[in-house]
Amino acid sequence: MLYGIQHALQLRLARDGWRSITLIAYGTYWFPWFMRRLAERPANALFVIRNLLAF
Repeated sequence: MLYGIQHALQLRLARDGWRSITLIAYGTYWFPWFMRRLAERPANALFVIRNLLAF
């Protein structure tokens, strides 16, 4: 799961006994990584914008 996205779902899955990881993009390749994720699922852009505006 991407950091900051679907945190409530991640907590619920942990309570149900499922393991998950949080991916955090950092370093010099964060932008290409992020663009690849957007190409895979464009709806992620809405999640990012929503989280940025929710601060």
